[in-house]
Amino acid sequence: MLRVKKVSKFLKNTSKFAFMAVYSYFWCLIMGRIIAIDYGKKRVGIAVTDTLQLIANGLTTVASHEVIAFLERYIQTEPVDKIIIGLPKQMNNELSESMKYITPFVHTLKKRITHIPIEYVDERFTSVLAHRTMLEAGLKKKDRKNKALVDTISATIILQTYLESIKTNTL
Repeated sequence: MLRVKKVSKFLKNTSKFAFMAVYSYFWCLIMGRIIAIDYGKKRVGIAVTDTLQLIANGLTTVASHEVIAFLERYIQTEPVDKIIIGLPKQMNNELSESMKYITPFVHTLKKRITHIPIEYVDERFTSVLAHRTMLEAGLKKKDRKNKALVDTISATIILQTYLESIKTNTL
């Protein structure tokens, strides 16, 4: 009971700003990151959020046959709340040919990482947006041809799309 009184007294004597700073710090310790995956036949782009799940950042690109082991290692070191997979759709809203690679991957992922929910997010135009982003950022032509960088940026765009959709409840 003495601890409760001390905490209560502390909160009464603390500004709202300081309280929010402390609250945010402890909330960060509780929340996990969200991972986004742009799965390809050869390479997989991976992006993650910060611990507040506000900002999407490109993490890396790994070979497709190594991605599950990479994710298992990453999850051992960082708390993860959700995995987002880019869902390749055509303009007519039908699934694209690359689903024949993504479906077995997601099936295996669900078997190996059972405690983290997996969701799909439409990934149409992410490669185009990734190339446009690199062009606008002033990357040299040689860097813009780096397919691994395109995959990482595409995963970041997928994750940013997801974050924006949960803010506006449009997913």
